[in-house]
Amino acid sequence: MTPKDRILNRQVTLLKAMGHPSRLWILQTLRKGERCVGDLQAGLEQDISTVSRHLLVLRNAGLVRIEKRGLYVYYQLRCSSLDPFFHALSELHAEPRKGL
Repeated sequence: MTPKDRILNRQVTLLKAMGHPSRLWILQTLRKGERCVGDLQAGLEQDISTVSRHLLVLRNAGLVRIEKRGLYVYYQLRCSSLDPFFHALSELHAEPRKGL
């Protein structure tokens, strides 16, 4: 595998999309079930345009999909097996080393 490898670059795209606290929170929230933008906005306490931009990044990365129902758009995870990923993140959580 080299830095130009297609699969490696796809993984980088996914990690970059997840690399913002609000987007990571959205993904963790969507693990519990689909949500509309208003639900996510209330939880994030951000304006709707900011939440929509975060959702667009996640959607462009292929992490979430939408389902339109009347006037509402519901967001869902595209991959239901993110639980092991989030578990691994919890396992890897450690305090940063000091004195480097």
